[in-house]
Amino acid sequence: MIQIGKRYPLEVVKEVSFGVYLNADELGQILLPKKYVPDNCEVGSKVDVFLYLDSDDVVIATTQKSLAQVGEFAFLKAVATNHVGAFLDWGLDKDLFLPFGEQKRPAEEGFSYLVYIHTNHVDDRIVASNKIDKFLDKTEPHYQQGEEVSLIIGGQTDLGYKAIVNNQHWGVIYKNEVFRKLRLGQKLTGFIKQVRSDGKIDLVLQKGSKTELDKHANLIMNKLNKAQGFLPLNDKTNADIIYEQLSMSKKAFKKSIGGLFKSGDIVIKPDGIYLK
Repeated sequence: MIQIGKRYPLEVVKEVSFGVYLNADELGQILLPKKYVPDNCEVGSKVDVFLYLDSDDVVIATTQKSLAQVGEFAFLKAVATNHVGAFLDWGLDKDLFLPFGEQKRPAEEGFSYLVYIHTNHVDDRIVASNKIDKFLDKTEPHYQQGEEVSLIIGGQTDLGYKAIVNNQHWGVIYKNEVFRKLRLGQKLTGFIKQVRSDGKIDLVLQKGSKTELDKHANLIMNKLNKAQGFLPLNDKTNADIIYEQLSMSKKAFKKSIGGLFKSGDIVIKPDGIYLK
């Protein structure tokens, strides 16, 4: 079923002077205005478009790339505010409306907010909400330990960072598991550390599997070869320096050099690691 607020490859069924019409199945034929029509587009061509309502509440298509779709979370900047709400830049000519009643606190122009994009069931308008919790799944999560998931950083707490897991649940990345700078709204890949008995989800950013460790070990060996066999890093080195140079956590680094030492590939000395 084709829905407003999402992207689809749609077939051109008619050309007119002001654009082309696309077949959107149950939504009928939808106009793609001339300024968005790709070169060499003709009847029978398929065009990747985003569907939304124009200012007259008519469904219309655009080839502009929205920063997110209906049913997704996004971190968007407010470009204007008034007494009824705020307007967010989401990559389209028409800004996304964030109603005043859907703001946790009054939005300010120039600031960015984590929002959920959905359609208003009253009039099918695409709107945003900053009240994140009501759009997350409250049912018991079913994830496997080590499962790869998509994350959106939703804020910082005393424990670490809250993250939205697969656009469905809250999870936590504990601060002792974080070895890089994270920012609100950042999208990244993570892994399930565990789902606790109370349903809360613990996350990690690096899996720590043998495959992951092998990847880290290969990276260290490549760096050593390029650096004439020496890197001024060891298990006493600051975690930020290790991440800056190798893009891995200190924990992963220590495991990897331990394995390389046992296999006889490197020598660990007080000033760093050496190729053997």
